[in-house]
Amino acid sequence: MIAELKGVGKEYQVGDQTIIALQPLDLSVNTGELTLIIGPSGSGKTTLLSLLGCVIYPTQGKLFVNEQLVNEMNQKQLAHLRLNTIGFVFQSFNLIAPLNALDNVMIPLQLKKINSKDAKIKAEAALNLVGMLDRKKSLPKQLSGGQQQRVAIARALVSQPTLLLADEPTGNLDTQSGVDVMHLLEQLNTDHGVAVILVTHDHEVAARARRRIRIRDGLIESDDGAHSVADQSVAP
Repeated sequence: MIAELKGVGKEYQVGDQTIIALQPLDLSVNTGELTLIIGPSGSGKTTLLSLLGCVIYPTQGKLFVNEQLVNEMNQKQLAHLRLNTIGFVFQSFNLIAPLNALDNVMIPLQLKKINSKDAKIKAEAALNLVGMLDRKKSLPKQLSGGQQQRVAIARALVSQPTLLLADEPTGNLDTQSGVDVMHLLEQLNTDHGVAVILVTHDHEVAARARRRIRIRDGLIESDDGAHSVADQSVAP
């Protein structure tokens, strides 16, 4: 188990009004799972992803990530947990424009204060894993959307996280690039045991997930396809 929520809920105070973003819920995420979070706009799926990513604290309940109680961690400890355990992939890629692909991928390693030589070796290995080593000197503007997303995935993987969170990873891609990126995420899940959780409205992507969690009005409406790690397989 890489993450567990026990009665976790999230509220925001706006003036004298309390906004319930996520009602108390229980959820566990296992290593090796490929999980889809779906739901209408405002349902709470982004809040759930932010909690799993240790970006925000729960208002109530207990949140465990990598067997650590997030509720009791300070900001420095949270940053360390994110850097070493969690990889993030976004719809907009979030690559730094003046940096080439290799330098973009090296950023998490530099934050971990890994020496330049070792960081370069690890970054090149990550780029090779996503099929982008031959474009390591290319700037983001010289790459297609699909290629930029592959570099972003390499950056998310370079620290060898056990949990990869992807927020609409195919949202800005054409159909074929979206299929390619999804296939890559599946490979990372099955071949390397990375737990992948993604939020998407792409029906083709949704069909490939083995576990689907549907959220509505801040509650888990259904949780379909949850299996043990041994039962995980890639959908055709």
